Amino acid sequence: MIEFRHVSFAYPGQSEDRLQDLNLTISDGECVLFCGRSGCGKTTVTRLVNGLIPHFFAGELTGDVIVDERYIAKLPMYQIAEKVGSVFQNPRTQFFNVDTDSEIAFGIENEGVPPDELRLKVDGAVKDLKLQKLQGRRIFSLSGGEKQKIAFASVYAMNPDIYLLDEPSSNLDVDAIEDLRKNLIRIKRQGKTILVAEHRLYYLKDLVDRIVYMEQGKVRGIYTPEQFLSIPAVQREKMGLRAMDLHSVKPLPKPAVQALPVLDIRAMALYYKKQPVISGINLRAARGEIIGVTGHNGTGKSTFLRALCGLHKGCTGACLWDGKGMDSKQRLKSSYMVMQDVNYQLFAESVEKECCFGIKNPDADIVTGTMKELGLYEYRNRHPNTLSGGQKQRTAVAVSMICRKEILIFDEPTSGLDFDGMLQVSRLLSRIARGGKIIFVVTHDYEFISAVCSRVVHFDSGTVQEDFAVNQKNLGKLQDFFILGQRRDDIEGAETGQKNYTEIGRKYAYEAKREESNWSSAQMGGKG
Repeated sequence: MIEFRHVSFAYPGQSEDRLQDLNLTISDGECVLFCGRSGCGKTTVTRLVNGLIPHFFAGELTGDVIVDERYIAKLPMYQIAEKVGSVFQNPRTQFFNVDTDSEIAFGIENEGVPPDELRLKVDGAVKDLKLQKLQGRRIFSLSGGEKQKIAFASVYAMNPDIYLLDEPSSNLDVDAIEDLRKNLIRIKRQGKTILVAEHRLYYLKDLVDRIVYMEQGKVRGIYTPEQFLSIPAVQREKMGLRAMDLHSVKPLPKPAVQALPVLDIRAMALYYKKQPVISGINLRAARGEIIGVTGHNGTGKSTFLRALCGLHKGCTGACLWDGKGMDSKQRLKSSYMVMQDVNYQLFAESVEKECCFGIKNPDADIVTGTMKELGLYEYRNRHPNTLSGGQKQRTAVAVSMICRKEILIFDEPTSGLDFDGMLQVSRLLSRIARGGKIIFVVTHDYEFISAVCSRVVHFDSGTVQEDFAVNQKNLGKLQDFFILGQRRDDIEGAETGQKNYTEIGRKYAYEAKREESNWSSAQMGGKG
């Protein structure tokens, strides 16, 4: 049992949104979801249970956190780790090894488990979680979803009684979220206690026993799933919460794009080490379009966007702008990308300076207005690395607006964002599109696509499978990918080409990581 008795906590220098007088009891075997706007205190709650507060995060702490009648603040970390396992938002922050087998074994190895027993536990975790294909792999060659699976397996192998997950779905695609859901079902059936701090709620609706809604450091409501699902959409959105049932989310009307296409991609094919990654890309886009790019990991989405930015060498076919051919240098000069891991492209010592970084004669009014629109103005003097994940993302989005490129590409721009943050990014992208830009968005966020994208390009099996407008008429196509049915990779006898393309794509993704910082620097150097 976990007990919070009059717990309050404030990080150094924190004057608002501090955790205030938390009183809550969580029973053994219970699955509890903590939700609320960014900064409401969800993550702080998990840190109080796993001992990161007060052992690693300093601050003003009062009250008691008690796990099985033992006071967490008085326990050494190694004893807490035997009882409590944590899976963080970014699994890379908890890796200690360079290969998957050693990482899964790391926790139990530190418990001094004999070698024979250790091997049995690692093998058991791999078998239970179906990770045989990930054995013997380099950590940094894995996709985001695969890294999350290894982080979860390293905790699972230790067999803790309590699992803490902090926004575990924020960087995952559709299939990886489904795998995460299945893993949570497994440990719940084992009688484990589960605490999840999340913005994406839909995949948990059949799992959680209680939903704890927090606001400005206080518990404002505790709901059963049935009570939570009955909250009217308008009220839920005012609470800053995502939908718990994606079937209730419908595409919003989008303004018609009247302009003629200016970007014309013809018969584009992409190769990695002479092996085909994706081929047969024919795509036209007009100013003002916001195009969602979807597909499973390894299907060529990122490769295509790197080629569009002029950063992929193995490329055939043609790319034209207003009927004139664009070589790789011209495409690089005309495009800008906001990466999923924005830490690669934050360089300045303050948010305001970051928004101006590398821009010749920046317009101060535009910089100030963009920061205000994204809720960053109050943080303008803060160092970007002191911001939350969602705030960093918004900072990079702000830069993309200010830098005056024709083609803007966003890689999972709503990763880690609450409902308010998603709407802010949606409004900003709409504003940029109205200014005549063409926007491509790689995303697995169904709510975001429904809110802002005018069109979806779906990559699979090494080519563009579908290209359709986001509207009520095509609702079934959207829901089929994001909600309904088995995924293509799970269907027995699926196209053999998919596996080959996926493996090539994953190998390419690893190699491409080494170029990301150069990519970012190149774009920063050519802002305008």
